[in-house]
Amino acid sequence: MIKSELIAKLAEENPHLTQRDIERVVGVVLERMIQALEEGGRVELRGFGALSVRSRDARAGRNPRTGEPVDVRAKHVPFFKSGKELRERLNAEDEG
Repeated sequence: MIKSELIAKLAEENPHLTQRDIERVVGVVLERMIQALEEGGRVELRGFGALSVRSRDARAGRNPRTGEPVDVRAKHVPFFKSGKELRERLNAEDEG
């Protein structure tokens, strides 16, 4: 699912809201999540999972095309850990 599909689904389920309002709400929620991560915080959505930032040390890598060594700088990357309810639903046995 992409952002526009999420907005369309929310608009379908909430006919009392305009699409513009839903776009604004989704945008604000995502922006606040990004801001929290930028500030070194953590975003936890119970039942779904948690987003945090992890640091990666500088390392020596390789250019896959030429095989030449390349210096890869240290960086911060987003990390997602799924919640218990999400894992359980994804691994639930088919009922029927």
